[in-house]
Amino acid sequence: MIGTSVSRQHENVLQVVQSYYQLTKPRIIPLLLITTAAGMWMAADGQVDPVLLLVTLVGGTLAAASAQVLNCIYDRDIDYEMLRTRHRPIPSGKVQPRDALLFAIALGSLSFTLLAVFANLLAALLAMSGIVFYMVIYTHFLKRHTPQNIVIGGAAGAIPALVGWAAVTGELSWAAWLLFGIVFLWTPPHFWALA
Repeated sequence: MIGTSVSRQHENVLQVVQSYYQLTKPRIIPLLLITTAAGMWMAADGQVDPVLLLVTLVGGTLAAASAQVLNCIYDRDIDYEMLRTRHRPIPSGKVQPRDALLFAIALGSLSFTLLAVFANLLAALLAMSGIVFYMVIYTHFLKRHTPQNIVIGGAAGAIPALVGWAAVTGELSWAAWLLFGIVFLWTPPHFWALA
């Protein structure tokens, strides 16, 4: 692992791996992959190349995981203050922020490389834009400043649909943007229903 040292809070290597896995917030990622696959399916008229599907979903997983790790680094102060989140890997001291940052960079770099080489540059750039949007717009500007953060921040959850579309076609048509809009509008009521 990159920059990993077993601290006093870890009994063994498996616990270190579990801490890094928790940083990726794996329960969130499948929803993003569903929209990615839907974008691919629609762009390919239901005939998606299985290898391209696999590559795009793995690349999307890595990008989403990178964004989640960066979010954990940024939110470590408020995570420590909340009882529910105090035991997350960074606020609990199981993973140091520097090590988490190296992990996030590695995940993002792998995502970009995988998508650029095996899908196309547009899909790779869109995945990176999702990370940037999630961190800058949602996490930094919206999350701590407005209760409407999920409304605008829902765009980060809609970007995977564009990634999927672009992976198949190499471009973004009006239909891709329509799919983006549907996912964007669907995100807030879905999130509020789960909250």
